[in-house]
Amino acid sequence: MTEEQGPGTPGAGGGADVPAGADVHAGVDVLRVFCGPDGRYGNELGVVRDGGRMPAREARQELAGKLGFSETVFVDDPERGHIDIYTPTTRLPFAGYPCLGAAWLLDVPELVTPAGVVEAHQDGEFTWIAARAEWAPPRTLRAYGSAAEVEALAVPPAGEWIYAWAWEDEAAGRVRARGFPGRNDGISEDEATGAAALLLTHRLGRALNITQGRGSQIITAPGPGDLIEVGGRVALPSHATWGP
Repeated sequence: MTEEQGPGTPGAGGGADVPAGADVHAGVDVLRVFCGPDGRYGNELGVVRDGGRMPAREARQELAGKLGFSETVFVDDPERGHIDIYTPTTRLPFAGYPCLGAAWLLDVPELVTPAGVVEAHQDGEFTWIAARAEWAPPRTLRAYGSAAEVEALAVPPAGEWIYAWAWEDEAAGRVRARGFPGRNDGISEDEATGAAALLLTHRLGRALNITQGRGSQIITAPGPGDLIEVGGRVALPSHATWGP
């Protein structure tokens, strides 16, 4: 596994096996979302810009499983920001890092998801989304006494989505975190998870600067009207784009 590959990278041990000769990557852009300050790390996201070529949910779910990313986004209307999100095994009404990646790629002021309308904007090197905590899928937020404890954790048994976190510097709002989906779908650890960061921000009621996984960075802040803002860097590596 290279430094920029996450657990869900095809060929890195994540996701379903792809039949020999199958061109599952055709027309799929691969982004790295929530990159660190030096441009490395981030969680890899598959984006099918032309979702209309695969309208059936069953076909989308099958492709998401074959790609093996933590999440794959299908764009149904690039101008209005209509998107559809899948893990390798299930459809999600909302998810943080797919929305942030899609907002960066499409450069739209909002995204329309089954959960609701997600606000989006660009601010220098950061892309931001704003969403409600109740839209996020359930997560167990598990606090630890130190960043070292979080870093030393083994992957827990499947069955529960665990967001392990600890203060690195509570006064400064700096958090060390790791995410364990527990879905038994080949993704044992998520490199960066916007929905979990959103939920933690909602619980703590303050802005956070989160280092997750091996070095991904997630910035959050409570916003107006019970919205939570989530920001991060997005990259489109030249080696990670397949198809036309």
